[in-house]
Amino acid sequence: DYKGQKLAEQIFQGIILVSAVIGFIYGYITEQFGWTVYIVMAGFALSCLLTLPPWPMYRRNPLKWLPVQESGTEEKKAADRKPKRHAKS
Repeated sequence: DYKGQKLAEQIFQGIILVSAVIGFIYGYITEQFGWTVYIVMAGFALSCLLTLPPWPMYRRNPLKWLPVQESGTEEKKAADRKPKRHAKS
């Protein structure tokens, strides 16, 4: 559903943003860019774990689809078709 997609997107962006800020600050303090990358990658992995599977919190508002309409129009249309004749020049 659309509300679940919006929630997943907000969670994903929030975790990425927080991990990027924390990673940047920690990497700046320790003067090692590697730690920044590790923290951002851990945030990415956590956000994927929380947002990619179809958790029940994302499926609270299911979409209502239209009912299937069964009609014999497909068979009738196929029978009414005439083969096309190409004009000779």
